[in-house]
Amino acid sequence: MRCVIARFPFELSKSGVLDSLKGVKPEEVVGDSVTIGRRAYPVKQVGEVITRQDRRDFSGDEVLRAMAKLGFTCHSTPRAAAPVPAVSPLQHASAMLGSPVTV
Repeated sequence: MRCVIARFPFELSKSGVLDSLKGVKPEEVVGDSVTIGRRAYPVKQVGEVITRQDRRDFSGDEVLRAMAKLGFTCHSTPRAAAPVPAVSPLQHASAMLGSPVTV
């Protein structure tokens, strides 16, 4: 399949990608990832291996699109949860002491 990554055309196949990543140890996944075989690889690592270009030359979205078209499972970065309001030291101390008793 013909894919354009970093303005360069590449002829990619599922078996070609599998062969390229055979023996490549996956780095720690901190963002978007692609499952190839039984391993999850960071998108930028996959793009670097299959294109032989520097990671700064292409976007992760380009690689995600190409890998999805080839039939690989792609995982997006989970969205961050809403921030929990911080408790002031005074509120924390009050909660530890309990509420005052009224007589």
